[in-house]
Amino acid sequence: METHNFSIRTGKRTELIDITKTIEGFVLKSSNTAGLCIVYSPHTTTGIIINEAYDPDVALDINHFLDNLVPKKLNYRHSEGNSDAHIKSSIIGNSRIVPYSDNKLNLGRWEGIFFCEFDGPRQRNINLTFV
Repeated sequence: METHNFSIRTGKRTELIDITKTIEGFVLKSSNTAGLCIVYSPHTTTGIIINEAYDPDVALDINHFLDNLVPKKLNYRHSEGNSDAHIKSSIIGNSRIVPYSDNKLNLGRWEGIFFCEFDGPRQRNINLTFV
């Protein structure tokens, strides 16, 4: 097993950031040429998804849909004012498992890995585990 960590700075309250290239860099340098890459975000107001990365409008549409599905202002009880971010994180999930072989992610032609920020802007960490 091998682990790596990296951080990103988000710029908006809600946004999807393509982190595929960064993860590919770690996969390329991995001592295991094949296995599973676990991508994990250790934050309760973020998520990790795999979706189309070719057209940036897809990420914008997903973000827009989630903002409409879970509005920021509702009769939430959580005192920090970010209940919507916690709910979005619970719906999306904070990890994904991606197979890799020959030190390359086995993603579909148009797929990318996205970090989902629901309570930014902030400095965020992402953990990678290779098994």
